[in-house]
Amino acid sequence: MIFDAESFCTAAEIAELDGKTPKTLTGAGLWVGVLSRGGCLLNDSERPGQSGDILLGASPLTLTPCGDCHLVAVRLTGQCPDACLLSLGAARWADGASCPGAAELLAQMHSAPADPVAYGVLCAVAKADETSRPLPPLVAEAMTAIRQNYMALYGVEELSEQLGVTKSHLVRVFKQEIGVPPGKYLTNIRIEAVKSLLLSDEYNLETIAGLTGFSGANYLCRVFKREVGISPAAWRAAAAPRRAIPKLPPRSEEMFV
Repeated sequence: MIFDAESFCTAAEIAELDGKTPKTLTGAGLWVGVLSRGGCLLNDSERPGQSGDILLGASPLTLTPCGDCHLVAVRLTGQCPDACLLSLGAARWADGASCPGAAELLAQMHSAPADPVAYGVLCAVAKADETSRPLPPLVAEAMTAIRQNYMALYGVEELSEQLGVTKSHLVRVFKQEIGVPPGKYLTNIRIEAVKSLLLSDEYNLETIAGLTGFSGANYLCRVFKREVGISPAAWRAAAAPRRAIPKLPPRSEEMFV
C-alpha cells in the first residue's frame, strides 16, 4: 500500500455535549470541536468559550458548561494531528471566524464519520490562531521561548530570568492571557514532543526523556500518565499504525493427488 490514510489522519471518536452536565474528553490524538450554543469553560481556564468558538487540544479536556450549551467534537489520530499538537501547545478555544467550514465539516462528521472529512476538518482548523487577538509581548516571547527551548529549559524560574521579569509576574500575566500557567504550558509542549517521538520505535523512553526535557524515564512516565491518563508504552501501542493482515492466496478448486 503506497498511502495509508489511517496512519495520517483518521476519526477515532465522536463526542457530544448537550445541556449543563460537565464532560471530559479522553483518548490519544487531537480533539477538534465546535461550540454551537452557550458558553463553556475548558480545563482550569478562567475565560469560557463562546458560541462559534473552536475547541483544540489533547486530552484530558474537562468541559464545564456555563449554563445550557452544545458542542460536537471529533478525536483525530495519526501523524498529521500529532504534528498539529506539537505546534499547538496548551488546549484552547479558537475564534471560529478563523476556521471557515470547520463547523459544517464537524456537523458532517457527527452524522457520518469518514476519514476524508476528518482530514478536511484538520485542514479547516490549520489557521485557527491567525485571527486571534494579539498577545502581550511578554506572553508571546514566553510562548516562543518555551516552544523553541522546551528540551533544555529548566523551568519557569529560568524562563522568567531570561525574560527579565519576576516569576510571579510572568505566571500571573501568562495565565490571564492563555488560561494556564507557563509551567503547565511547558509540560503540554513536552508531552506532545514525547508523543511525536513515541510514534517511532527507534527511541526508548530514556532517550525520549533526554530529548524532551525530562530528567529520566521514570519521571517522564509519571508526568505522562498524570497528564494523558495512560503510560507512554500504552499510548505508543494505541497510536501504532494498524498493520494489515496478509490474505491467503485463493485456493484452486482443483485437487491434485
